[in-house]
Amino acid sequence: MSVFRKSLRVTRSQPVIEGAGVHLKRAFGHSEAPGFDPFLLLDDFRSSHPDHYLKGFPWHPHRGMETITYMLDGSVVHGDSMGNTGTIGPGDVQWMTAGSGIVHQEMPRGDATGKMGGFQLWANLPATHKMMAPRYQEIPSRQIPEVLLDGGIRVRVVCGRVGDVKGPVTDIVIDPQVLDVSMPAHARFSHSVPPGYTVLAYVVAGRGGFADAIDFPALENGTLVAFEDGDRVAAATADDGFRFLLISGKPIGEPVAWQGPIVMNTQAELVLAFREYQDGSFIKSGAGSP
Repeated sequence: MSVFRKSLRVTRSQPVIEGAGVHLKRAFGHSEAPGFDPFLLLDDFRSSHPDHYLKGFPWHPHRGMETITYMLDGSVVHGDSMGNTGTIGPGDVQWMTAGSGIVHQEMPRGDATGKMGGFQLWANLPATHKMMAPRYQEIPSRQIPEVLLDGGIRVRVVCGRVGDVKGPVTDIVIDPQVLDVSMPAHARFSHSVPPGYTVLAYVVAGRGGFADAIDFPALENGTLVAFEDGDRVAAATADDGFRFLLISGKPIGEPVAWQGPIVMNTQAELVLAFREYQDGSFIKSGAGSP
């Protein structure tokens, strides 16, 4: 018998400024991360004000973790210290595994109306993979499958599986699932998730409810829901449509030593990483091309 996951906690994303002056909303971050293992951070960087994003995220290092960028509007131009460059636009995803170390920059650009937006999720790596070779999985929108379910529900499958449809992002150690779910009014959605995994949902548009709040679909844009354990997630809408990101991953259960863009297991490893960044020995191996 299925056990539908209930809401463990419901919070609202909060405004922060990051990079060289990018205004964004943070769904969760450093202080909340222990409750979201294996995930570290989720940022919502949607904006229609170029002054709030054009300064971007100039050159900075990463080690021991992964960044997942999913675009809705505008674009992000990126490059790294090994000469890799690229641009991701609406509907595209970039899954960057920093591993042993990469130095890169991410510079947002708006569309013709100045609109820019998307989401960045950080995922941790276990100790056995923190020093793996860096790599990119950059997937254009046209390669992300969309599943049409009963009732007009549309699901874009970035990674994981919906029915027989599998997402294009593969071979990720935390066995993640990232779905972009769009529901019309008066629709109901049910999806299986692995028991014991961390599962969360972030509302992108409209109003809806999950599990124990399914008959009171009042959760709105910018709301984060973390779920209790179980093997299914259910959602419903009333008079409004509802769009949300559904994210899950296998907890790592290891100590986390985290400072800025570097996430290791011990303080000594953090000190070493920053020392290597200063003395020029940070990069250990080549990164795959975007």
